Amino acid sequence: MKIELSVIIVNYNGVHYLKDCIDSLYQNLSNIAFEIIVLDNNSTDDSRAYLITNFPEVKLIESKINHGFGKGNNEAVKSAEGSYLLLINNDTVVLDSISPVLEILKSDATIGVIGINMLNAKKEYLPAAGNFPNFQNMFQMNKLLQIGTEFNLGNFSNDKYEVDWLGGSFLLLRSETYNKINGFDEDYFLYVEDVDFSKRIANLGLKRIFLPNYYYVHFVGFSKAKNPMLIKGYEIYISKHFSGVDKLLVTIALKINKLVKSIKKAFKID
Repeated sequence: MKIELSVIIVNYNGVHYLKDCIDSLYQNLSNIAFEIIVLDNNSTDDSRAYLITNFPEVKLIESKINHGFGKGNNEAVKSAEGSYLLLINNDTVVLDSISPVLEILKSDATIGVIGINMLNAKKEYLPAAGNFPNFQNMFQMNKLLQIGTEFNLGNFSNDKYEVDWLGGSFLLLRSETYNKINGFDEDYFLYVEDVDFSKRIANLGLKRIFLPNYYYVHFVGFSKAKNPMLIKGYEIYISKHFSGVDKLLVTIALKINKLVKSIKKAFKID
């Protein structure tokens, strides 16, 4: 049977997540011809041995170096046979059938990528979409996620929404679209590569669609210790997607943001 969907998982030391993640995929992809490809980023835990023993049918790519998230996906996609791709984090559990989501993508050629509703380990709502960077949200980053009241609260009245960007922990798209944008920009190691990914899909004139009625759990862990990597990611984004006066203003806003974060850290504020 011809593979329709290639599921791509980039793994680094995630052995404790893999069983629940892969089991949930099998449960929710039962009526789709699919393959699962795991790119292991030179893990130092038992991830590779665990996969070989417990999921021998999974296509395992063993990297000798840690590529990071974006390049890891790019390397894995080179082996994908499906016309469609599901890029999903290793620390996730899919709660609903993927089939209706895939059918929505198939039925509308104007859709570039789809994301679904994200929950934390307690099954509480987490934002999975946001606004593209601008002067205001580079100055105050919480504005990146302030799309509107429904997205702030996680109470949705519509079946789908068009958004600027979608979080990289669940992205469903055509292989053709992935190839058109040359996948993830490998200048990003971790953080903001998903914002850049969505921006380049937007530049093709394609929609980024959020579906609130389908769910997955993401055992996400972000701490303020990771702020420097986030700032670095947005510095790269600004260098690539802004020019002229706009670039200058957004850069200044981000520098002020960076300074404020440094002061807060030094004085242990917030």
